[in-house]
Amino acid sequence: MTIDFHDPGNSTTYTEREVDPNWKQLISQEAPLTGRRVVDIGCGGGIYSRAMVELGAAEVIGVDFSQAMLDGAAAYCEGFPHIRFQQGNAKLTGLESGHAAMVLERALIHHVSEAELSACLVEASRILQPGGVLVVQDRTPEDCSLAGSDSHLRGYMFEKFPKLLEKEVSRRHRAHVVRQHLIAAGFIQIKERKLWERRKAYTSFHEYRSDMLSRKGRSILHGLTDDELLLLVDFIKQQIAVGHTETSIIEQDRWTVWISYKP
Repeated sequence: MTIDFHDPGNSTTYTEREVDPNWKQLISQEAPLTGRRVVDIGCGGGIYSRAMVELGAAEVIGVDFSQAMLDGAAAYCEGFPHIRFQQGNAKLTGLESGHAAMVLERALIHHVSEAELSACLVEASRILQPGGVLVVQDRTPEDCSLAGSDSHLRGYMFEKFPKLLEKEVSRRHRAHVVRQHLIAAGFIQIKERKLWERRKAYTSFHEYRSDMLSRKGRSILHGLTDDELLLLVDFIKQQIAVGHTETSIIEQDRWTVWISYKP
């Protein structure tokens, strides 16, 4: 079973965490947003749309194919008049050409096949103004395959259930493939950065366990039965450092970020 992004019951699945300061710092350094119009394609719950306004963007347009996600995003971003949302997809956003100074595609491209990836990047180029920047962020197979640790708990998920890693890797694009498609779409000055991004901080393992069992924000866990999920949580508890279960836990994931420019 996978998460149904169109189910209204999942509308807040991706709104219940904060954006990591490391992400904000990377964007501020590589793609300053002050006064810029930004498009957030695959915006989900809108947390990065809101973060970009907080970084100085003059306007953010969040685009997602799921009306349920957009409803959750609108609620999350209530009180931010510089953010608006509209339904569309990465291959057909419905926005006018040359509309944006910056386009963000975060955690998006693993949802499309390699054949579709080119169309997504061409659409991003179309809506960017000349000199505009495209930021693509996703995990590569190498990012997914990192070993588990006290901070990289996701690695333990794949150690316990290799079938999850097989599924995860199968839908991820290798870094050189993304670069090739960026070049084919006409982008230049392509930079690749690795980013350790905090997913969430927990006051204790008990809090982490409750979050895991709710499956919120981790679509990969919908591939496990309830019994398997319980086994996984117990396995992770056994793997982390002795005594660590009663102290705070910071869960991080490694991402690859491509920054490129439209001529």
